[in-house]
Amino acid sequence: MAHTERRITVGDRGRLVLPSAVRRELDLKPGTHMLLSTENDGSLRLRPYRAVAEQSRGLLRGLPGGSMVDDLLAERRAEAEREDAE
Repeated sequence: MAHTERRITVGDRGRLVLPSAVRRELDLKPGTHMLLSTENDGSLRLRPYRAVAEQSRGLLRGLPGGSMVDDLLAERRAEAEREDAE
């Protein structure tokens, strides 16, 4: 997707209208959840949640300690064995 700039105006009650070409290009539908962040330079960044989720996928994969799911399952199995032994 090419970087483009478009002029928009803040309307009543602070509303912004995204041009239809932008909505079409990003496949934004009514009800699409968006994440708005303010940048240090005073600019705004608006991203669809799905893009944020895709970007974050696997972010913690390389941390040491193995799988938290595996650790939890092992803990639950050990607890069940202790209960059965009682």
